[in-house]
Amino acid sequence: MSSVDTLLAELAPGGVERRALGDIATFIRGNGMPKTDLTDSGVGAIHYGQIYTRYGVWAESTFSFVTPEKAVKLAAASTGDIIITNTSENIDDVCKAVAWLGSEPIVTGGHATVIKHSLDPKYLSYWFQSPAFVKQKRALATGTKVIDVSAKQLEKVRIPVPPLEVQREIVRILDQFTQLEAELEAELEAELEARKCQFAHMRAEALALSGAPSVTVGEIASRISSGRNTQRVAGGAYPVFGSTGQIGTTDAPQYSGEALLIARVGANAGRVSAVRGDYDVSDNTLVLRPSQAWNDHFAFHQLTQMNLNQYAVGGGQPLVTARLLKSLRIPLPPLEDQCRIAGVLDKFDALVNDLSIGLAAEQAARRKQYEYYRDKLLTFKEAAE
Repeated sequence: MSSVDTLLAELAPGGVERRALGDIATFIRGNGMPKTDLTDSGVGAIHYGQIYTRYGVWAESTFSFVTPEKAVKLAAASTGDIIITNTSENIDDVCKAVAWLGSEPIVTGGHATVIKHSLDPKYLSYWFQSPAFVKQKRALATGTKVIDVSAKQLEKVRIPVPPLEVQREIVRILDQFTQLEAELEAELEAELEARKCQFAHMRAEALALSGAPSVTVGEIASRISSGRNTQRVAGGAYPVFGSTGQIGTTDAPQYSGEALLIARVGANAGRVSAVRGDYDVSDNTLVLRPSQAWNDHFAFHQLTQMNLNQYAVGGGQPLVTARLLKSLRIPLPPLEDQCRIAGVLDKFDALVNDLSIGLAAEQAARRKQYEYYRDKLLTFKEAAE
């Protein structure tokens, strides 16, 4: 029997009471506070968008602030309050919550609600991740393009309210799980980063080629052109590639064989990827086919090593053009040497990719294990009414 089970048997032998949140909490809907109001100092502030990207279950400090003059017009959260989001682009993310545990009051703005309550704040924030809450929020959500669960709807949510000692024991266990998971993920990330650095160093040394003759990319590329895909279909048999990788599918591929794709425009301009088979390519990506004098795998490593983004032109919208790419000069060793160098780099690249795939799988497994125990801890026998 776990420590939680022991406490429940002692303090709630007949089961745990369910209460409507509106009966045990007060809701204060936020308003205003666009990102332009955020500053680097002043009164602590949590923007609803940051709850999705920068905060976990609880926080003791804020990443942003607002001026005292703006703060008096916003919804205030005191120590122990919950700030929960009311809108999102999808049903899975809406109603992400963070418990404020800092010593000073802070503020929040629109698309968020402050929940004032008498529960353990971490317990309530953890419970907002549970399947029991997810099921209820799905029933209460409205909207299609923008999903909304209003403060009024949140009042209807029914939550198990075990004795405070049980809430605190659940929090203690989940905090330990969270810390352990974070430490293990950090170790795995550090190992992957070390491998990546080792590979980058090896590739830089292998591609130095100080004695090789210099040629332009245009002289050894049989063709460089922009992609021309304009239509995509859901569930198509062939991939459509863009500047960020695969962006859709099609049933009418315009390209086949091996090629290098180079992001032409945007933040990813210069990003190199290798493709093969039948596929299509969007017009924000260049398609480069090396000539027979330029080994495909060697070309991939060489162009990646060059960091083509540094040659992008334009301010707000960086651009790598085919003309610019053709003008770049690179060392070109004999084909036999290209194949040998590419073979070594391919093997190490595969090792790093395998580690990356393994890391993602390990992280997913650990996350699933954590969610299983979290959900089990937050599931109670219901008390008879």
